[in-house]
Amino acid sequence: MLQLSNASKDDLKIISDLAKIIWNDYYLPIIGQEQVNYMLENIYNYDSLLNLMEKQKHVFYLIEYELNVIGFLSISSNEERHFFLQKFYIKSDFSRNGIGSRVLKILENKLNPKTIHLTVNRNNFQSINFYFKNGFKIKSLQDFDIGNGFKMLDFIMKKDFI
Repeated sequence: MLQLSNASKDDLKIISDLAKIIWNDYYLPIIGQEQVNYMLENIYNYDSLLNLMEKQKHVFYLIEYELNVIGFLSISSNEERHFFLQKFYIKSDFSRNGIGSRVLKILENKLNPKTIHLTVNRNNFQSINFYFKNGFKIKSLQDFDIGNGFKMLDFIMKKDFI
């Protein structure tokens, strides 16, 4: 059974641990170890995740499959039914088998969105193709300076539901 469970402060350690596994497994060839380490240390530590949850109002979900937590996602919204998919990560053992598409469908049913936006690294071809397959379109390019000489070179993607 596949489900999304609302995450609480008590789950932030699980999210941080999942991020370490997923980022080290998946993002090394895309951005390199140094940037992976920087992002894990600065974005996926407990205090940063708590800040996202409490002050920036990100809603986190654990992705559970057959009683195992296999990933997480977070969303935010500044406007009614317009959402930003901030994070969406699944362990590589569970990718390419339809679980990600099913998770998106569960999320869409939960949110009843008008739009969902997201950012994705321009060299992350697997994820870009996944989002295309699930109805997202590239809206624009954006480069984000994340500090310490690192940049995120992203596509902004959007899916309309209205």
